[in-house]
Amino acid sequence: MLAEIKGLNEECGVFGIWGHEEAPQITYYGLHSLQHRGQEGAGIVATDSEKMSSHKGQGLITEVFQNGELKKVKGKGAIGHVRYATAGGGGFENVQPFLFHSQNNGSLALAHNGNLVNATQLKQQLENQGSIFQTSSDTEVLAHLIKRSGHFELKDQIKNALSMLKGAYAFLIMTEKEMIVALDPNGLRPLSVAMLGDAYVVASETCAFDVVGATYLRDVEPGEMLIINDEGMKSERFSININRSICSMEYIYFSRPDSNIDGINVHSARKNLGKKLAEESGIEADVVTGVPDSSISAAIGYAEATGIPYELGLIKNRYVGRTFIQPSQALREQGVRMKLSAVRGVVEGKRVVMVDDSIVRGTTSRRIVTMLREAGATEVHVRISSPPIAHPCFYGIDTSTHEELIASSHSVEEIRQEIGADTLSFLSIEGLLSGIGRQYEGENCGQCMACFTGKYPTEIYQDTVLPHVKEAVLTK
Repeated sequence: MLAEIKGLNEECGVFGIWGHEEAPQITYYGLHSLQHRGQEGAGIVATDSEKMSSHKGQGLITEVFQNGELKKVKGKGAIGHVRYATAGGGGFENVQPFLFHSQNNGSLALAHNGNLVNATQLKQQLENQGSIFQTSSDTEVLAHLIKRSGHFELKDQIKNALSMLKGAYAFLIMTEKEMIVALDPNGLRPLSVAMLGDAYVVASETCAFDVVGATYLRDVEPGEMLIINDEGMKSERFSININRSICSMEYIYFSRPDSNIDGINVHSARKNLGKKLAEESGIEADVVTGVPDSSISAAIGYAEATGIPYELGLIKNRYVGRTFIQPSQALREQGVRMKLSAVRGVVEGKRVVMVDDSIVRGTTSRRIVTMLREAGATEVHVRISSPPIAHPCFYGIDTSTHEELIASSHSVEEIRQEIGADTLSFLSIEGLLSGIGRQYEGENCGQCMACFTGKYPTEIYQDTVLPHVKEAVLTK
């Protein structure tokens, strides 16, 4: 994927297993399959029922565990995390899972995928009550809320803490004796359960189950809490106010094509999006090409629907290290050329339809259009398999201001001129929902569409939003 240079960065990935003698090793392979969701840090915490051991660090999972560290992490239960910094910034102290020790109540490990929109308010309240935070991550808030709960049993402490949270969260919580799993009442992030022999496995994406040889059982329901221990798995509810709103970008961009979300295969959904795009904005051309990797499925669907041949007009260099992916705009633009090249033998003298999944800043699209023209394309028609991203996301994607989003201030024609395409079309809202396999049911279509529509499934708090964009988003 071109996440680092496109401006849409993946969220995080969580993986957990209970009841297997090689739990840390399986967690390692599970996290490796989720590496696309975060490349800034990784970690694993394990328990042998008596004590916990852990290791974490900055970088890819293979870098963090490259010197035999995995042998030191032992136990029959483990949780792991791959991180992209969406709240709180980078740094080793923010790499998860977090591990907390209590003299009276044992240890608690915590891994989180998502973003809490009321974290600032909760932190202020907790600090006023005497809490001291060790990280700048919003995830640590849950640990403090659990510790300060007046309930006796851990499950009730967690339920009470979760009831105070707003936003997107898929939590894995582990003690010496059990693993607890929780998904926010909107189900914004994907989370599923599988079986590996007698062991229970939980992961952000079902592709992780295939890698470790586990058999998919079911998705975790919004507002559901699973308690997994040596006695088995028990389901409880911590919220009955359910409004299922799965992040649409999971289908469009983030998840691996071999994953299934809510029973829908990601590759099939993307292919259908391409077909819907062709229905809405077909054009005469000689070849169709997709921007690797996440747009390939949509490009295939577009080609099938139009009858225009699909070709590999763009090739991704898979050996570019993360060293080249820098946050500055100048190096981000250079990163496009480092990661992609046009195939002259495919596009020279041809009218090319370039299918991509989204346009964020417009920088990458402009560079790719230029690349195709330099390789000899006579026309470049850009087709985007999602609606224009015109509104910030506060649930775990790093687009927190309107200024970052070209569609927030430019019309489709202005964006076309900005990227230098001959024509430009986006998929409609209706085409998106139909392609995924959803239908409107009143206001609820089962998807979070906030980045397209500006209608957020949860409250958005003042301190979540930067001052110059507050007025635009302080509505549901």
